[in-house]
Amino acid sequence: MGRRPRRRGRPVDGIILLDKPTGITSNSALQKVKNIFFAEKAGHTGALDPLATGMLPICFGEATKFSQFLLDSDKRYRVIAKLGERTNTSDSDGEVVETREVKVSLGDLERSIASFRGDTMQVPSMFSALKHEGKPLYEYARAGIEVPREARKITVYEITLLRFEGHEVEMEVHCSKGTYIRTIVDDLGEMLGCGAHVTMLRRTGVSKYPYERMVTLEQLEALLEQAREQDIQPRELLDHCCCLWILQYRICVK
Repeated sequence: MGRRPRRRGRPVDGIILLDKPTGITSNSALQKVKNIFFAEKAGHTGALDPLATGMLPICFGEATKFSQFLLDSDKRYRVIAKLGERTNTSDSDGEVVETREVKVSLGDLERSIASFRGDTMQVPSMFSALKHEGKPLYEYARAGIEVPREARKITVYEITLLRFEGHEVEMEVHCSKGTYIRTIVDDLGEMLGCGAHVTMLRRTGVSKYPYERMVTLEQLEALLEQAREQDIQPRELLDHCCCLWILQYRICVK
């Protein structure tokens, strides 16, 4: 007897705004959502670091054809940085490579932050997911290999200081595609002369999609379990989460 053809999943068209949890990669989050929906085709638009949380749009089916628009769209973040310590990854997942005394006034901090507004050139971190010869840079970094990177033009439309307490700085950033918040924080630390790294990063916006429409993996898994308990098809409860369909998608990215 021949083998039964492997089920590939069902056709689903639309977008879900996942609130990615910390501690997992964007691809892992994508695979979890794809399995929950038993979707035939899915892809995410713009990776978040494992440390980072927040908006990760996942496109199903026909929506994947327009994913480039989301990759090219503006992003918004909330970030907390710790002054006085620099790490090899520019975030708290890395190893501390330098510790310096913090002598920073509020005025110094505000002036330094203001200098990031506008168009600048930024060199991507070696621990980014940017590809070099088909491999993400972080794979080279973990192997101890330094790869030359060209500075890229980015735009920081707004960067706002929310809180400065002790050695902690909290900011909001509205920026163009390709902006690495870890690099901004590392550069800020060097500008202040004390070093800094990211301890919390949350993406709060992609294009014009509403923050309040995000759903968590826990919410999706609860709907899946509810469908099993009610002995109904999971799609009956899950598919309403794909609330932003193709027409709305096109509107949001204009």
